[in-house]
Amino acid sequence: MAYKINADECLGCGACAEQCPVEAISEKDGKYAIDADVCADCGACASVCPAEAIKAD
Repeated sequence: MAYKINADECLGCGACAEQCPVEAISEKDGKYAIDADVCADCGACASVCPAEAIKAD
């Protein structure tokens, strides 16, 4: 089970990408997305998201 970023809630700050230990998060058009095939399901990204836009899928 991977985490997912709600694009409508994402602020585009990049805090999640900086915390991802497996570099599963990338930016496109000012928003971030998680590659479910790479995500290690650790939750590090969700813990630092100021908008609480990241949830377990």
